[in-house]
Amino acid sequence: MPRYTTVLFDMFDTLVRFDRDRLPRLHVNGREVRSSVGCLYPVAAEALPGVSLEAFYEAFLASYRDAERRREISHREIPAVERFGLCYARLGVDPASVPRELTERLITLHMRCLARAAEPLPGRPELLDWLAGRYRLGLVSNFDYTPTVRHILEEGGILDRFDAVVISDVVGWRKPSAHIFEAAFAGLGVGARECLFVGDRPDIDVAGAKGVGMDVAWFNPEGAAFPAGLPAPEFTLACLADLRVVLEGEAHAQVGGTA
Repeated sequence: MPRYTTVLFDMFDTLVRFDRDRLPRLHVNGREVRSSVGCLYPVAAEALPGVSLEAFYEAFLASYRDAERRREISHREIPAVERFGLCYARLGVDPASVPRELTERLITLHMRCLARAAEPLPGRPELLDWLAGRYRLGLVSNFDYTPTVRHILEEGGILDRFDAVVISDVVGWRKPSAHIFEAAFAGLGVGARECLFVGDRPDIDVAGAKGVGMDVAWFNPEGAAFPAGLPAPEFTLACLADLRVVLEGEAHAQVGGTA
């Protein structure tokens, strides 16, 4: 029996990375930044009169930082709609007074910018081609708006490679919470021991997957030292192509062990 039947991937900085240089240029307080706010502000200004570009940018950035702090503490996801509510509150606007249609329009514009900034990691097509038919594939990602993840995968021509796409805004919990991994197991009908998880973050990917009993391949193209005090991965990948080497080695070991 093969050691693994299923490979679960993290999304961002494992299969896809954001190139900030692809985000719109914006001049705020005498400096140039890269931000989706350049696309959002003209729409927001129509509905929120008196709000300056600088104020909107600062509120938008603060809402992101606020959401990240809350997520780190509880591991509960803050969906995009809620995060925009934090932005409105920073501007002194009651989120309940903002039409849902406006928020949905802003989210669509923001996510469109992020999708345009996404690019595949080197070696991804070749690896997924090799995995096809050999392993069941799943995606387990922290993100606050599932349609954007699915759009990026579809634009990259790989959405149909995955038997399950599990995103934290739908589950309500983020990695390293066990809940999001367990949702993937349930969706695929597999157990933790037959899965190998591939991710780049020691604190949320490696520790989270190890916490539910999965083996882990740590994606570490920068060659960083693994942090002390965290459960160690079974494998370390310098590039995506290394995963094929790992899996072929495991297959050969299993054959040798049963001879």
